[in-house]
Amino acid sequence: MPVAIITGGSKGLGRALGAALARRGWDLVLGARSAEVLGKTARELRGRYGTRVVAVAGDVTDAAHRGALVAAAGELGGLDVLVSNASALGSEPLVRLEALTLDGLRGALETNVVAALGLVQEALPLLRASAAGAVVTVSSDAATGAYPTWGGYGASKAALDQLSAVLGGEEPGLRVWAVDPGDMGTDLYTAAVPEDTEPRPDPEVVAPAFVRLLELRPASGRYTAAGLLDTDRRQGR
Repeated sequence: MPVAIITGGSKGLGRALGAALARRGWDLVLGARSAEVLGKTARELRGRYGTRVVAVAGDVTDAAHRGALVAAAGELGGLDVLVSNASALGSEPLVRLEALTLDGLRGALETNVVAALGLVQEALPLLRASAAGAVVTVSSDAATGAYPTWGGYGASKAALDQLSAVLGGEEPGLRVWAVDPGDMGTDLYTAAVPEDTEPRPDPEVVAPAFVRLLELRPASGRYTAAGLLDTDRRQGR
């Protein structure tokens, strides 16, 4: 069975993507900081879909945790897809750049960029050994749009986009996709903009776009979930 590592896998988009892959027979290594929530998610997915789901609690900025994620995948037989979904905002709630602490910006960059690269470096041997190795980095429209208060987070996601683009060029044997999932109703968004109570799509609505990427295996590059889902709708899927 194919194996995926998903960071930020205990809830939100990470959990939804884990469920979508487990439903298709994938084995999973899920990482997140809350051991309790992560363990509950792993048990639910394991019981519902019958696949192997390993929970590895820890912070993705910790090199030992990244090593444990990759080691767990190796014990499952290898690694086919690495999903860097864990994210930090830099400030909760978001603030204008004049008020963003430099430590907050460093925290966003450390989680969203430095840790993502560190995990790729750790996982490359297994990914290269896979017949269909792929890296998925979760981007944001804040990486390309100038939205007030989203500057620090957006800068970190723009850096992640560039890292992904270069990795795709350096690793022609892999697929490297940066994916903008669009607006979602997640705890991360609530923490970012707690005063915004407008209903937003559930992550379960977005997860099929990521699955579609794995099915189509287009060239490495940046994609939007909306674009991938629109393609499916035009094709009557």
